[in-house]
Amino acid sequence: MKKTWLGICFLICLSLPGKAQQKNAIQPNIVLIVADDLGYGDVGFNGQKLIKTPNLDRLAAQGMRFNQFYAGTTVCAPSRSALMTGQHTGHTYIRGNKEMIPEGQQPLAASETTIAEVLKKAGYTTAAFGKWGLGPVGSEGDPLKQGFDYFYGYNCQKLAHRYYPAHLWENEKKIVLTENQNLQFAKTFAPDLIQEQTLTFIDKQNDKQPFFLFLPYILPHAELLVPDDPLLEYYKGKFPEKPFKGADYGVDAKDGGYTSQPYPHATFAAMVARLDQYVGEVMDKLKAKGLDKNTIIMFSSDNGPHVEGGADPVFFNSGGGLRGVKRDLYEGGIRVPFVVSWPGTIKPNTQSDFVGAFWDLFPTVAELAHTKVTSPTDGLSFAATLTGKGKQKQHEYLYWEFHEGGGKQAVRQGNWKAVKLNVNRPESSRIELYDLTKDSSEQVDLSKQFPDKVAKMEALMKEAHRASALFPLGAD
Repeated sequence: MKKTWLGICFLICLSLPGKAQQKNAIQPNIVLIVADDLGYGDVGFNGQKLIKTPNLDRLAAQGMRFNQFYAGTTVCAPSRSALMTGQHTGHTYIRGNKEMIPEGQQPLAASETTIAEVLKKAGYTTAAFGKWGLGPVGSEGDPLKQGFDYFYGYNCQKLAHRYYPAHLWENEKKIVLTENQNLQFAKTFAPDLIQEQTLTFIDKQNDKQPFFLFLPYILPHAELLVPDDPLLEYYKGKFPEKPFKGADYGVDAKDGGYTSQPYPHATFAAMVARLDQYVGEVMDKLKAKGLDKNTIIMFSSDNGPHVEGGADPVFFNSGGGLRGVKRDLYEGGIRVPFVVSWPGTIKPNTQSDFVGAFWDLFPTVAELAHTKVTSPTDGLSFAATLTGKGKQKQHEYLYWEFHEGGGKQAVRQGNWKAVKLNVNRPESSRIELYDLTKDSSEQVDLSKQFPDKVAKMEALMKEAHRASALFPLGAD
């Protein structure tokens, strides 16, 4: 009788292979790091010459770097929405930076499914440290209602313009930074607090339950400001400087302003170096805990480099020779650094020319975590590229839209790239066409030479864009 029941149980397990395998499979920890406004060329592994990024270069050396990877779009909130939902900006719920009163941005709808929700359902502990920007505390877009067990940092991206803010958030609790006295003094550097909490979280983890750690750091977003420490001192005097006059901390300080900076070049370099230091600390902490071998680390940026607050992307070649900056749909505005490391699984010091974007992260992470995405997605898993197992699927095309400056759209299909400007102003709207194989800096517009190709690319734009009452295309 005992043998009979064992046999029945064995047959039941065989009849439910998916669930049995999911429970028994080793699920890797996943650390997803997203810098803020870091350009494609701001890192050493993509050719940066003026700023040292030894830890990011170490991450690239132990993993795979992608040469043709793109952000969700060219500004914060919609780019992060594309990442979280696995949908490009023609489909994802949040398509622009839309402020809410008194604090926060338009909330991601409760009906949307996020990476964090899928991983949490698959047994992961989920946490986010940094800048959220997808819904105020208590709203349906609150990270705690979008799949995260824990959140610490800036809920509102407007408040994240300030590195010495009046407060941060720990879940639903406001952490008042009294020493900053409501922007009167610059005493407590918020990114350092967020980093401390990040390392504390890792310290509490073990190899019994996998975790998903989302680190949307705010460096090196404007304002240009870091503590006066060895990193800043190292870069002072190395570059010519043109002081920037901004909205200083003090009586008239505002949440969304940028402070003055006498050393903008040195400060920007120190900000990138500090970001690099944070990444190194995370890598070292994982190793010290013995978690590094079973942890996937992904690193990228939410869009191209900014020009606000005294920043000078031309001086640093932040775009890596690509045209455009933040708020452009040219390559410099959307092509971003991207590295994935997984010791023992991803071959070290490798490169990939897979053409992918933020919306691919959702299905990729799900596959690597031995679970599935059942919600609508525009993404393709590139797990085959990472592991070298199986045949990698390729996109028919990639699509972006941007809802400021009259509206912009862009499509990449193979080596062709089309950019439509003034979408909401038909009298001045036009489409530019570039061959990225011969012209990665998008200097030679081929639209007049290839009108049939232009027509096909415009048709793809119409196909990819689904109307949104909340974010009508081209609304300024």
